[in-house]
Amino acid sequence: MDRLSATFSALADPTRRAILARLALGETSVTELAAPFEMSMPAVSKHLKVLERAGLISRGREAQWRPCRIEAAALKNVDEWLERYRAFWEASFDRLDEYLREVQAKEKPKKRMRKKKSRNTSTE
Repeated sequence: MDRLSATFSALADPTRRAILARLALGETSVTELAAPFEMSMPAVSKHLKVLERAGLISRGREAQWRPCRIEAAALKNVDEWLERYRAFWEASFDRLDEYLREVQAKEKPKKRMRKKKSRNTSTE
């Protein structure tokens, strides 16, 4: 599996996204990462291995403490990939915005004409 696919696969799970969100605040231990989740330590460890294989986190070793930290460079690849599509969607939204302005401009005269007709009929 290529790196980008591994990254998207890792990000597909809400637990792993929550782990990344916590690590974005700073490095922490596996025990602290596991605390908010109702799952076993081996299950948390499996999630961490997926994130590590995707290059999204790294784990260190400092005596007995094994801190986990986010690796933002892996997210840079995702951002670069998404940037191509962001440009596409922005251009699409710009075209839609222009179309809506044209439609609204055409509807304004019709609304005025209807109001005039209703005034004329009420005075007769």
